[in-house]
Amino acid sequence: MSARATTRSTAPPPISREGRASLLRLACHSIDAAIAGAAAPPVDVASLPADVLEPASAFVTLREDGELRGCMGRLDEGVPCWRNVVSAAQSAAVDDPRFTPVDVSERSRLEVEISVLGPFVEVDDPADVIAGLHGIVVERGGRRALLLPQVAPENGWGTIEMLSACCWKAGLPQDAWRYRDTRLLAFTALVFGTADEIAAEDRADEDAEDTADEDAEDTADASV
Repeated sequence: MSARATTRSTAPPPISREGRASLLRLACHSIDAAIAGAAAPPVDVASLPADVLEPASAFVTLREDGELRGCMGRLDEGVPCWRNVVSAAQSAAVDDPRFTPVDVSERSRLEVEISVLGPFVEVDDPADVIAGLHGIVVERGGRRALLLPQVAPENGWGTIEMLSACCWKAGLPQDAWRYRDTRLLAFTALVFGTADEIAAEDRADEDAEDTADEDAEDTADASV
């Protein structure tokens, strides 16, 4: 499989800004409930945008003051995207075995990031994997690990470093990705978070203020 073919076939599903905002709200509500020790609140599915009703795997990543605080995913590609996000958000808050459960005192400092995954595609040539674009799954001998696409650039890794890190995460030798019986899968992801939405809202507010200022100037000019 060529890099170009891998790029096309692993594309994540398109999700509108409205859909992204809905998923972030659902994730935040689920996190709040999990911290409180409650079940996820009921979801009015009929009110959700159509694009989040489509099936897609998803991960939810939590960061506190810029540091990783939890990251869990749901890989059931037959489940609606919103449902995978709700479940992953709960687990990221209280079930990530690397961290203690998030406490209510931390909630205001948490940034929430969602990764909606495209389909997993078998990779025949590791050279086709592009660090920063592709996420990867390594499978061998009953061991399996996944790295999201954003992990490589966050750590300054190239393709070899990313593949080696994924093997280490799976409990395999770091060069196991070179073995003939190791299975490699690639995917891409649509990644967005609360910080992105806040920035988008700020830009929208600035645009609205600029438009209002221009309208006021036009009105003043017309009255002179």
